[in-house]
Amino acid sequence: MKHMMNQRNTRLLRTAAVLVGLLGVLTMSASAMHIAEGYLPVGWAAGWGVVCVPFVVAGFLSIQKKVAQAPKAKILLAMCGAFAFVLSALKIPSFEGSCSHPTGVGLGAILFGPMTMAVLGLIVLLFQALLLAHGGLTTLGANTFSMAIAGPIVSWAVYKLLRKANAPAAVAVFAAAALGDLFTYVVTSVQLGVVHGGIGKFLMIFAVTQIPLAIAEGLLTVVVFNVLEKYSREELHALCVL
Repeated sequence: MKHMMNQRNTRLLRTAAVLVGLLGVLTMSASAMHIAEGYLPVGWAAGWGVVCVPFVVAGFLSIQKKVAQAPKAKILLAMCGAFAFVLSALKIPSFEGSCSHPTGVGLGAILFGPMTMAVLGLIVLLFQALLLAHGGLTTLGANTFSMAIAGPIVSWAVYKLLRKANAPAAVAVFAAAALGDLFTYVVTSVQLGVVHGGIGKFLMIFAVTQIPLAIAEGLLTVVVFNVLEKYSREELHALCVL
């Protein structure tokens, strides 16, 4: 049994490594998500931080509930955080203090719900700001709202609606991940456009690169979900995903 578990874990790690590598290659050819340090006025930056507080609190409560509901899913929870960290760290410099990249939050929203991703996303963004100079501390609230709150809510809602409509799991997962990614870029465009003028300008510029990235992220998320469905069905059933 132990040998079989080791083989399963090895296959999962190899699959994840290959898929992340492929998406990294795709992003190398891309040319909107993390807002850089200092690109928002202090008042706006603080305001976005305040808006995030209730979602983060709800996220901690959601994590406690999910872990109590499915104790074995702790590994999946950590994996979702790592998945979001790696994908959203594949940054491509874009326009006016921002960058294009996948978000990786759709998978976690599907498995654990959107509020859980508010906490995981905040942690991801904080570490990226401190360790990778990706994003910023003053813009942490704005980046958290767009990538860790707005995007996951859309991903979760799309997945639930499509599954209720009897859509295949692969279709629901792809649409959820891709649309969550795109909505994140829409929110970021609004955040920058309101301050710097021209929401449409940001939407048009970011769309050129973010749409292909969203499609790539959707496909990658489907493959990862299929692997989890094959090797972690017990945990997915406990989380009421299947």
